[in-house]
Amino acid sequence: MVSSTEYQSHTWNLSLTVDHEAVEEEIAIQVTGDLHVGGLMLKLVEKIKIAQDWSDYAFWWEQKKCWLLKTHWTLDKCGVQADAKLIFTTQHKILRLRLPNMKTVRLKVSFSSMVFRAVSDICKMLNIRRSEELSLLKPSEGTLKKKKKKDKNSKEPATEDILNLCNSPVSSGLPANPGLYSKTMTPVYDPVSGSPASSTITWFSDGSSAEQSCSILALSHPTCSPEMLAEMYQPRTLADKAKLNAGWLDSSRSLMEQGVLEEDQLLLRFKYYTFFDLNPKYDAVRINQLYEQARWAILLEEIDCTEEEMLIFAALQAYHVSKLSLSSETQDSTCESEVDEVEAALSNLEVTLEGGNKSNILEDITDIPKLADNLRLVRPKKLALKAIKTYWFVFRDTSISYFKNKESAQGEPIEKLNLKGCEVVPDVNVAAKKFGIKLLIPVADGMNEVYLRCDNEDQYARWMAACVLASKGRTMADSSYQPEVQKILSFLQMKNWTMSSQAASEPENVDMKPECFISPRYTKKFKSKQLTARILEAHQNVSQMSLVEAKLRFIQAWQSLPEFGLSYYIVRFKGSKKDDVLGVSYNRLIRIDMATGDPITTWRFSNMKQWNVNWEIRQVAIEFDQNVFIAFTCLSADCKIIHEYIGGYIFLSTRSKDHNETLDEELFHKLTGGQE
Repeated sequence: MVSSTEYQSHTWNLSLTVDHEAVEEEIAIQVTGDLHVGGLMLKLVEKIKIAQDWSDYAFWWEQKKCWLLKTHWTLDKCGVQADAKLIFTTQHKILRLRLPNMKTVRLKVSFSSMVFRAVSDICKMLNIRRSEELSLLKPSEGTLKKKKKKDKNSKEPATEDILNLCNSPVSSGLPANPGLYSKTMTPVYDPVSGSPASSTITWFSDGSSAEQSCSILALSHPTCSPEMLAEMYQPRTLADKAKLNAGWLDSSRSLMEQGVLEEDQLLLRFKYYTFFDLNPKYDAVRINQLYEQARWAILLEEIDCTEEEMLIFAALQAYHVSKLSLSSETQDSTCESEVDEVEAALSNLEVTLEGGNKSNILEDITDIPKLADNLRLVRPKKLALKAIKTYWFVFRDTSISYFKNKESAQGEPIEKLNLKGCEVVPDVNVAAKKFGIKLLIPVADGMNEVYLRCDNEDQYARWMAACVLASKGRTMADSSYQPEVQKILSFLQMKNWTMSSQAASEPENVDMKPECFISPRYTKKFKSKQLTARILEAHQNVSQMSLVEAKLRFIQAWQSLPEFGLSYYIVRFKGSKKDDVLGVSYNRLIRIDMATGDPITTWRFSNMKQWNVNWEIRQVAIEFDQNVFIAFTCLSADCKIIHEYIGGYIFLSTRSKDHNETLDEELFHKLTGGQE
């Protein structure tokens, strides 16, 4: 038997703070080191003597910034001693989220779960599939300065449009009904208008605000004024663009561990630019939020595009406005579309099953197609002079060879260009009949620049598609070649417009503010009436599209931009004396000259053998095929963000439609977590 004096010598007082309005003072509890965390909770609740559900409460260790969630662990195992400041607080707290459409939602989120799991729960509340493509972003201080200077009282308008989802079952800390995300009971939207089915409206809530909730999330409400646009942060340089990506939260740690407090505002954004299995029937919210993220990226010049492309984007946006004003007609169309539901499902299935008919598959296996054409070769020379000459080009496998003429094609080529791992940049102006392809081919000391000029749209589409596939290590036998050709042609078709007499007379009568649809760089170049007329010209090519189709075309056009999917970081490569910019994409890393913006070297993920992080010196080291090693430290953000980007993209490449309902969360954390 142990005497009472001996027992007391092993006990000590632990002061606990209770995050509850009825408990104001700290509570001291006598404990021993072998008391487990669950037992401490029980002792505390018995001492508080308040009858309520305490199941959402847990201990937060203030000094070590961590949760004590393993209730079977003893205080000794956790390392808790008498000086520990433990707060007994709720795990689910209210968070404000700014969505890609600039609307703010207020909801209860788990502050103790890893961010990856928290984002998954948030996406269930908002009915966004493929939560692994999104993450939470802390707006960096640099991006907020402009707004603060312009308007110090900007808090008032920010609270006007807040959508409160705190009473959602998932938001309240309860598990979501698994039936909502089963294959047979997924919330359904009209594939033409994007409006939710009546059964889907009831999913958001039982109150009268349910329809409004659906509308805010799934439908576009362009309320951007030129003044609002002028107040927002617009990156001017690559260094400015790097600031936008500095605040991504660590997916392997909780919100509380990363300094996020209750009622804080974070941005919910698509982080990974690989949008898997977009389906208008189930993804109205996802498609709309993607469209909005693309729209704001273009308006705020976070991604560069040509004048011609900007007018296409403006026409598609302006078209949304006109379609939304006819919302009653849109609702009428939902009844008709239900009749064609089976046909739509069959056509979706046809698109899903890649591979086509048997004869095509046989051709793919036995015969790798080739292209052969007269093209003009442009090689940049010093003193800004260019040498342009016509050659006979042959595209086979992933290489381009060119000869003096067609007759000499049986002999040795003048030069053979291997396009695997190269950068392919469109150089097109449809109005000027210019169809160019810029190739940046990796060589030992940087990138070799080659320009190809095509004669017409068809030739350009075939060669451009072949170059894009070859850069990824694929040939024209790949099943994605023909769809890529069609995608390029449809984008060129949207750019190819002529001014009709009707459009010419409309600018005077149309009440349109082009400044709402065009980025500031182009609004400074033209007068308002000129822009209105040109938007109306471009509008003729998209006027027959349904609302959802217009959004999908907008997303597709965004994906066609050369800079699409690149997240920028300022880094210092090992052995280098100057800073460079690193562009991280879904399939490659690009080293970019910070002063000129020109790509220096490209490394493909498909050639990567391994990567690791030296957490002591915060250095990322990567090994590629052919004994290529690179190492760099990140200056504009924590190196963990780049490490997570690389692992995240590799994780997303493992997804397939066979098991598209479940995610291997453990694999994600293995690839992205790291050991600090």
